[in-house]
Amino acid sequence: MEENLIRKGLSIFEKSKNTIIASIDKDGFPNLKAMLKPRENEELKVFYFSTNTSSQRVKQFSENSKSSIYFFDSLSFRGIMLTGIMEVLFDQTIKDRIWRDGDTMYYSEGVTDPDYCVLKFTTKKCRMYEEFKSYDFMV
Repeated sequence: MEENLIRKGLSIFEKSKNTIIASIDKDGFPNLKAMLKPRENEELKVFYFSTNTSSQRVKQFSENSKSSIYFFDSLSFRGIMLTGIMEVLFDQTIKDRIWRDGDTMYYSEGVTDPDYCVLKFTTKKCRMYEEFKSYDFMV
């Protein structure tokens, strides 16, 4: 059963155009933000995003790493929420690995721009919605 749910969850991820990420603010309230899809992923287990070091999210994740990310397929009205931990990475090796042509639009100094960092999300649990039902599972 879980293998089938993982396969369906990956299908939703692949069809999703964007990602909704959630962080926790200093008062304990969730903050949501739409982002581009992750640059890399390891199935539904680990996801890597590029972002600005100066962003509010980086500050929030540095203070509280609890997070969730959400992918959805608006045509089929299916979605998957992954709950886990978001780490802020400054390691040049991972920054080099997920850098893409055109990123200087966001990081004018290039791959070594101090305002460029990587968010690494590691999944702890999953909740998927499809066909009027919700499913909880682990990866």
